[in-house]
Amino acid sequence: MEIGELKVTRYDVAHAVATITLDRPDRLNAWTGRMHTEYRALLARAAADRGVRVVVVTGAGRGFCAGADNRALEGHAARGAYDPGTGPDLAYPGYGVRPEFDAELAYHFGIPKPIVAAVNGPAAGVGLALACYCDLRFAAAGAKLTAAHGRLGLPAEFGLSWLLPRIVGFSHAADLLLSSRVVLAEEALTMGLVNRVLPGDQLMDEVYGYARMLAEEVSPASMAATKFQLYADVYGTAAGAVEESQRRLDQMMGEPDFSEAVAARRDGRPPRFADPL
Repeated sequence: MEIGELKVTRYDVAHAVATITLDRPDRLNAWTGRMHTEYRALLARAAADRGVRVVVVTGAGRGFCAGADNRALEGHAARGAYDPGTGPDLAYPGYGVRPEFDAELAYHFGIPKPIVAAVNGPAAGVGLALACYCDLRFAAAGAKLTAAHGRLGLPAEFGLSWLLPRIVGFSHAADLLLSSRVVLAEEALTMGLVNRVLPGDQLMDEVYGYARMLAEEVSPASMAATKFQLYADVYGTAAGAVEESQRRLDQMMGEPDFSEAVAARRDGRPPRFADPL
């Protein structure tokens, strides 16, 4: 699915890193149906682009994503039901890889490229969920994170009751979800909710440095296989994970990236991995 003019997101590619920017800075990038539609289309574009090896997701201005737009919430309350505000031409990035990934935001697990959230400011509700479904989270010092649903009289959203315990452990997840309290990036780091905390003026440099390292030094085939293993093995067993890793090892030792990596190590030079198919 292709969309026309981007209205509430931006898309840029440099050094094999695609950046998807939520772009409603005057509303702290509050989530709308239009943003939902554009985001999924852009993620599908990044997944299909052979020149993209890593994806960065961030917000414009002072916020990452402050959650659902207030007008959308008022509409839900008036209807007495949830309406995502999306049309019939919605993209389905990451679908078809495993049935368990074919759901809202869980589709991130089916994207065969690392996705890094650069949490530059408040991440609330769907904003927190979006960051959690990315593979890694780098946050600006002082950034505020909250599930938010409890203060709206709603249940935990977007499968966070499944995902958060796997990121931060059961007790931290229970704390975050039952209270809907605000945690700062520094506390989130101690829980393992974010991977790194940086001064705000250093955040994007650090994110892009890490993303470029992945893009330039790590085999795209390896990253795709490893990401699949990380999420697929959540649904399996230890024995199944061992068997799947052995199957992939046998397969990938016959592929060009492995030969190139061995040759580069022998020659003392950086590897030149091919772009993903």
